[in-house]
Amino acid sequence: MRLTPRDEKDVAEAIRTALAHDAPLSIEGHGSKAGLGRATQRDRVLSLAALTGVTLYEPQELVLTARAGTPLREIVALLDAQNQQLAFEPMDHAALLGGARDDATIGGVIATNASGPRRIKAGAARDHLLGFRSVTGRGEIVKSGGRVMKNVTGYDLSKLVAGSYGTLAALTELTLKVLPKAETEETLLLSSLGAEKGLAALRKASGSPYEVSSLAYDPQADAAALRLEGPQISVTTRRDDLTRFLADFGGATRVLAADESRAFWSRLRDAEPIAGEGVIWRVSLAPTDGFAFVERLRGAGAPIVAHVYDWAGGLVWLRLETAADAHATAIRAIVDALGGHATLIGADADIRARVDVFHPQPAALAALTRRVKEAFDPRFILERGRLRAEF
Repeated sequence: MRLTPRDEKDVAEAIRTALAHDAPLSIEGHGSKAGLGRATQRDRVLSLAALTGVTLYEPQELVLTARAGTPLREIVALLDAQNQQLAFEPMDHAALLGGARDDATIGGVIATNASGPRRIKAGAARDHLLGFRSVTGRGEIVKSGGRVMKNVTGYDLSKLVAGSYGTLAALTELTLKVLPKAETEETLLLSSLGAEKGLAALRKASGSPYEVSSLAYDPQADAAALRLEGPQISVTTRRDDLTRFLADFGGATRVLAADESRAFWSRLRDAEPIAGEGVIWRVSLAPTDGFAFVERLRGAGAPIVAHVYDWAGGLVWLRLETAADAHATAIRAIVDALGGHATLIGADADIRARVDVFHPQPAALAALTRRVKEAFDPRFILERGRLRAEF
């Protein structure tokens, strides 16, 4: 059964009806992220696709409000006309999960906290959420936050709902901070260094004064990439200084001009270098541990097909050959030893029903997570089982 409410009141009514019948609801916009999270029954879908439209956009105030089902491409086009952007660079999951490109809604972006390579400088999607309206699993309409970051209460609730995969509340409207686009960008490529040395160069650059906005290493191309953004004269000066700063690492250098640079980071944002058949993992670690993680995983015999490092080595995207447990035991043993967390992003529904998709939490944190869920959705009506099997 698919429910398509016309407005927020309809959303509340649909959730109250589901509560009365103890009938869990899956929430979606265009369904581009339906394959994320644990595999759950989707017999009853609450579609927010009809809740569309930008209700407020004040370029001078750098703030935009839109209903949850508004296509992201429409928001990007609107901002682009004012030379502004969503600085957290929302990821498009189509390369990994299939489906059409540019089909995400702004509600799905925030619900999954989908962020890109600029996150290390600009922050994650949740850091740009100023306020929201939603309907909780209690069927209550809730408004939180405002148009600035001063509202501390709203800020904290925004942190909770962003990345909650709709398990706490059905988002109906979002207010976001937007930022001016950089005048231009360039990417400095250091080639033929090897992974360990290339990642060391990225870490050195990340601690430098040259304001690098993204740092990634692609093992397939054996290239360390460093993005610089800003006014042309600043980008040129920092690029030359950065080249000298990293000269001791050796290797060949190449500069990607603006258009080529944007295409490079768009491809990396969407994890295209590792897309293909197999199981996909997203592993978050300290930047100093990225290389060690992959080497230990190889040592454990895991069949890595492709991988790429983002965030100066702090984020590792992996594609491995398909296995019944998606290699979760080996991956999580190493991640637990190093510190961090691993999320199974791409696998068929049978595997995602058997394997913990999200990294198991320590007992105290798991208990806190459950209490938060119960506060918003005590009957587990919204996205039951999406994050944890028990709720």
